[in-house]
Amino acid sequence: MNAKLELREDAKHRRAALARGSPDFAARIARFADELPLGNGAVVSFYWPMGDEADPRALAAALAARGARLALPIVARKKSPLHFRAWRNDDPLVVHPFGMHEPAASAPLVVPDMLLVPLLAFDSRGHRLGYGGGFYDRTLASLAKKLAIGVAYAGQEVGRLPALPHDHPLDMVVTEKGLRRLAGADD
Repeated sequence: MNAKLELREDAKHRRAALARGSPDFAARIARFADELPLGNGAVVSFYWPMGDEADPRALAAALAARGARLALPIVARKKSPLHFRAWRNDDPLVVHPFGMHEPAASAPLVVPDMLLVPLLAFDSRGHRLGYGGGFYDRTLASLAKKLAIGVAYAGQEVGRLPALPHDHPLDMVVTEKGLRRLAGADD
């Protein structure tokens, strides 16, 4: 098994344990909404959590209350960047074959200013360990100067993750302990 596969397996088990121990996680991170730099009418992409992913929905709702327009990612096709569709509370969602909840095809496409990003692990340099599909790395590469914020349990932080040239670091991470700017964000 290669190093990243082993890291992913370990990170999945760690995240599952952290999720079981933090049933109030979503409400706890929503308290930090006012600390996020949010421009007037900014489009904020979040994700509908699957399994034990850190839940960003309460944070997204708090940002919407501050005037953000919300969006959810959609998978247009493999090996391409994500696209984003506008979403409001109570808009219908469809389940993609990958298991992601996405807005209906009738929802307008938008370009996010800020992305709330899922992950398996992160380090202080801003590197994240994802699921291996490369969707967020391709997306961040295609969106110049967009704020990428990891959503994670504090215990998902690791000492140092391997990074490849095509990996795009996070600017910040929000955990139940607060919002933190990451060291590699300005590299």
